[in-house]
Amino acid sequence: MKRVVVGLSGGVDSSVAAYLLKEQGYEVIGLFMKNWHDDSVTISNECPWLEDSNDALLVAEKLGIPFQTVDLSEQYKERIVDYMFNEYEKGRTPNPDVLCNREIKFDVFMKIALSLGADYVATGHYCRKNTLQLEGQEIHQLLAGKDINKDQSYFLCQLSQQQLAKALFPIGELTKPEVREIAAKADLITAKKKDSQGLCFIGKVRLPEFLQQKLQPKEGLIIEIPENAAIYQEPQPVHANFEAQLAYESANKIYAETLGIVKAKHQGAQYFTKGQRKGLNVGGTKEPLFVIETDVEKNIIYTGQGSQHPGLFKQTLFISNDEVHWVREDLRLASHQSRVVKARIRYRQTLQPATLYQFEKGMYVRFDEPQSAITEGQFVVWYENEELLGSGVIS
Repeated sequence: MKRVVVGLSGGVDSSVAAYLLKEQGYEVIGLFMKNWHDDSVTISNECPWLEDSNDALLVAEKLGIPFQTVDLSEQYKERIVDYMFNEYEKGRTPNPDVLCNREIKFDVFMKIALSLGADYVATGHYCRKNTLQLEGQEIHQLLAGKDINKDQSYFLCQLSQQQLAKALFPIGELTKPEVREIAAKADLITAKKKDSQGLCFIGKVRLPEFLQQKLQPKEGLIIEIPENAAIYQEPQPVHANFEAQLAYESANKIYAETLGIVKAKHQGAQYFTKGQRKGLNVGGTKEPLFVIETDVEKNIIYTGQGSQHPGLFKQTLFISNDEVHWVREDLRLASHQSRVVKARIRYRQTLQPATLYQFEKGMYVRFDEPQSAITEGQFVVWYENEELLGSGVIS
């Protein structure tokens, strides 16, 4: 009997993952991760970890499996929360859920599980794993979940072959309604429980208040750039080569206060992200204002009217070499190689046709069509058919 440690979160997905593994004859142990102590910044009752750990315990009792809680709040603060503050301070928008899987669930947590003699770690993610034999070597594939509406492969885009080797995703072949049905038949307390939202393990957070713990509010200007501004009319220069063209396409426009009109004030550019519409609190425009750029040095937010404003769109993005990650190491591109893929720049975005171009300094991802709100610090993820091949942090 293989031993599996399941990360029981107190939700229906991980509950059913544990139930299915038990049914398949595995020796199952349930572990609940406590990763957050500070309730002052969470929106009350949205993610009370006590209730979640209690539900996880009740599920474990129902399934007759051992259960314990592990406190990972110190590692979580170091690896996730501090990283978030640093990124926001630089004017980037981090994705804590992706990091949480790489750094906490499939690293710190996995090491604890393996120290308990586990052969595998299982989670309630909607994704699948397949193992190939290539030239006498085992290669693990990370595949999208069968439920297209719930596919969570994006959040696992930073996993390594070593991490995947020890991972199981028992509900990857199921849809959410099927998962709920299994939970109801098994009489699990989580069968009708609402999905948790917000930050991984923290729940819904008032982001500005959360960030204000470290990043002090500082009044600055909100400037609106008209869509016919001269900066959008500039002819494209003649480029020395294709790499120079890609560099030009991926570069951010350099905005200045003189290009637009002052609309209002804000409390800190670091609290805002590209593409953001809510929270600007500016009225009196024909169409809603969207953030098109933030300047944390000068503490200015540049905005444009409407979702089709030219300042929102770019066709190419860049990933520096140290941020390029291949789940499929065997498919890594050498310098001057390219590959046609489908890519997304945010969770649940429809996959977009794109081409990867690897050069000495890093990789460009060039989309067939311009994309809205390509945001530094977020992850771009590329696929071939159902398989997630790799990812990178947008520079």
